[in-house]
Order: sequence, then C-alpha cells, then structure tokens
Amino acid sequence: MCVSKQLATHLRAVHFGGNWTSVNIKDVLADITIEEANTQIKGLNSILALSYHMSYYVTGVLEVFHNRPLKIKDKLSYDHPEISTETQWKMMCDMILTNAETLAQHIETLADTQIWEDFVDSKYGNYFSNINGIIEHTHYHLGQIVLLKKMIRSKKTHGTGEL
Repeated sequence: MCVSKQLATHLRAVHFGGNWTSVNIKDVLADITIEEANTQIKGLNSILALSYHMSYYVTGVLEVFHNRPLKIKDKLSYDHPEISTETQWKMMCDMILTNAETLAQHIETLADTQIWEDFVDSKYGNYFSNINGIIEHTHYHLGQIVLLKKMIRSKKTHGTGEL
C-alpha cells in the first residue's frame, strides 16, 4: 500500500474505528449529550472545545486540498462557536466526521512523490508530517475526551468528587 493510502486509512481509523487502540471519534462522541459536551472540569477544556480543536486542523488542511490558502492559526484553534442544543452538537459531530472522510479521500489521491513535498511552504514541513501530525494530534485529544467523559459520568452516577 502506498504511503498516502496508508495515511488516509489511519485518519479514517481514528475517526471511524479499526485502529489498534479500539477507540475512535465517531463512537466516543455518539452518546455524549450537549450538557456533557459543555461541562468543564477544574479548568480543563470541555469535550466541545477539544472536539472543535481537533476538527479545526482537519478543516484547515482540507482547505489546502480545495486549493484555498492555509489560514489556520493555533491561537484560534479553541475558539469554538457556542453550541447549546443537542441538534447543534449533533450537527457539529457530523461535520467533524464528514470533514475527516473528505480529507481522507483527498489524501489517498496524493502521489507518493507529493507526500514528501512541502506543505504550502517549507516552514510547515511536508504533506506527510502534517497529515501524520493530525492523526497523532487526534489520538492525543481523543484520549482526553475519553477521560473527561468517564469523569463526567462518574460524577453523575456516584455524585462524588467535584467537577
């Protein structure tokens, strides 16, 4: 399998399942309520903020594949819109998954030579490092979301501890 197809497979796996961690965005977010998504524990980022943050980079890189300029900035990556209804939350979750699949489709069309070329500008590294970085970044924050979800539900179930 060529490198670009392998990267697309890994991006899909962290979003839809099939990775060796047996955890993925789709399943983890599926039963999170808007209340849980907005819950903040001891100053940590909320599930909503982390979900938006992960998607922010996917969306930004996707823009490049649509021949648009790279406009994402780290300082804006947590500036999520206010989401206060279950419908808005579900729409956001659906958008996260749709954008991930669209990006995976673009990635798998890259030639093996292009995967090693500069991504927009040499200061950003190559396509491989950016795509692989998104996958690693997503796994990292997915782990945080899993822990937050457990903490929030433990508090609800047992009524112990503080949020």
